[in-house]
Amino acid sequence: MRVITGTARGRRLGELTGMDTRPTTDRVKEGLFNIIQFDIEGRRVLDLFAGTGQLGIECLSRGAAHCTFVDQRKDAVALVRKNLDATELSDRAKVFQGDALSFLGSAGERYHLIFLDPPYDANLLNSTLNRIAVIDILAENGIIICESRADQDLPELPLPYRKSKDYRYGKIKVTLYRKGC
Repeated sequence: MRVITGTARGRRLGELTGMDTRPTTDRVKEGLFNIIQFDIEGRRVLDLFAGTGQLGIECLSRGAAHCTFVDQRKDAVALVRKNLDATELSDRAKVFQGDALSFLGSAGERYHLIFLDPPYDANLLNSTLNRIAVIDILAENGIIICESRADQDLPELPLPYRKSKDYRYGKIKVTLYRKGC
């Protein structure tokens, strides 16, 4: 797993062992960043369910102003910190260990991009989306990027949030929600 482009281009990222974490595949990551490439520079990013941190790190490498990483697993948080050090991007990042839904309630700031890639079998995606809409931590014109199984139905959210588009990559679906556009 490597950073695709930007200041950390080509840097190898560490991966978690075992089957508890499913990193975003290169094909999905490349497609995803082609979609949002003009929405990254200077933005604040939240990588919820961060795992290895590869999505947030890719954003930082491409010029995001700041990224907050959250994961419940202690080993994942340690790996995110290690990957940030390896890419020399730690100065624009915060890393938190804890429950994603609890974090959302105490975030205290707005984000321009929010990545949601929870474990598929945990059934956390819908509840997390709804919590984000209620707490309203997405900045105006911000984007929520969700990765899920291709057959998973994701909810409509109340205005000013709207489901924008689905992109399919085999068995994986990336869904974008936008606020106020």
